Amino acid sequence: MINGAHVVIHTKDPEADRAFFSDVLKFSSVDAGHGWLIFAMPPLEAAFHGYEKHDSERNDRHELYLMCDDIAATLKDLKTKKVEVSDVTEQRWGKLATFTLPGGGKMGVYEPKHASPLKLKG
Repeated sequence: MINGAHVVIHTKDPEADRAFFSDVLKFSSVDAGHGWLIFAMPPLEAAFHGYEKHDSERNDRHELYLMCDDIAATLKDLKTKKVEVSDVTEQRWGKLATFTLPGGGKMGVYEPKHASPLKLKG
């Protein structure tokens, strides 16, 4: 049986992004060898979105968003740590923003409005 998920984030500066996940986001990690850190992530959800036939090139594109209960407080906290954050946009499914990783990549963060299967597990 499936007992977890492993996410790989491709980056131009893995050392800086690992330090960010450890020092700024405070995610715990283990060293899998040779400095290859694997981080414990918060619980996650998975959603499957369909696309029109003309948009089939998106078929194997995947997205990663971190979730929070209060996006304004989360972004304020990130700004105090000198993290570049975007403005918040209002989506049908929640409030969305991005922040920039030290390696230059952007990561989404959102405050969901939708029901969550994570709340069912309690």
